[in-house]
Amino acid sequence: MVGIRALKKIWMDGKLVDWASANVHVLTHGLHYGYSIFEGIRCHDTPRGPAIFRLPEHLARFVSSAKIYRMRLPYSGADMAKACVDVVRSNAVTAAYLRPIAFSGYGEMGLDPTKSPVQVAVGEWEWGAYLGAAGVEHGVRATVSSWVRMDSRSLPPQAKCAANYANSALAKMEAVVGGYDEAILLNSAGMVAEGPGENVFRVKNGIVSTPPASSGILRGITRDTVIQFLAHEGLPFQRTDFTREELFTADELFYTGTAAGITPIREVDGRPIGTGDYPIVRRLQQRYDDATHGRNPAYNSWLTYVE
Repeated sequence: MVGIRALKKIWMDGKLVDWASANVHVLTHGLHYGYSIFEGIRCHDTPRGPAIFRLPEHLARFVSSAKIYRMRLPYSGADMAKACVDVVRSNAVTAAYLRPIAFSGYGEMGLDPTKSPVQVAVGEWEWGAYLGAAGVEHGVRATVSSWVRMDSRSLPPQAKCAANYANSALAKMEAVVGGYDEAILLNSAGMVAEGPGENVFRVKNGIVSTPPASSGILRGITRDTVIQFLAHEGLPFQRTDFTREELFTADELFYTGTAAGITPIREVDGRPIGTGDYPIVRRLQQRYDDATHGRNPAYNSWLTYVE
């Protein structure tokens, strides 16, 4: 992402404020200790205007993250849904990325976050495919990271917490410095977990698989979307652990995520994946594109229209 173009409004602590006024103090607790939970949600252009994809599911995970971290949200799920819609409407942008976030604000320093107020905001910006349009079309080059996905005994992977993404940032930087587009992290048992900001799927002999929640992944909303697509496509599917070597011998590999969409992986650690064709990925990409852009009425229930 090259910079962020300023839009008009950000929702912050219950009201819409000017983009330039959405500020916090340098001693904000969450900035120092990573006590922050967030979501990434896409809004797409459709024939009926902008529509937010799977908003209730994202906000349900937002609430779950807060519960795991003992964070008392001052706003309900309905309040947050209205805030997301209001941000999209106020900025008049038909395709954008939404970022609801809750964090320990300016209060008392020290590790205990309960002594600081919880602040909540929803930002929005225009953001293309996270791994690039060329990556979506031709696939990306990945490397297995030397950094291990954090264990649930250290930090809860099922919470989308800012602190978790220090682990992701280390893996991402290592991949980029090594000349790759993205990383794949293994868990402490040596099994494939996920990418720095994406879930991983493998195709072998017509069977599609992805690591289970017990592998230390975040249960992605796009991951769940793809799992449902596989059933609709009549493709065999398994939640199962797989090894680093099974990445190399896959027929197809791909990432899924709100930012990344569905992006094929063409190479892992210098080893080409499959034949370089992505027949199953292409089917899933088309179904995803139709669903998010309101072209398939079977998925209209996943769209929150901003009218």
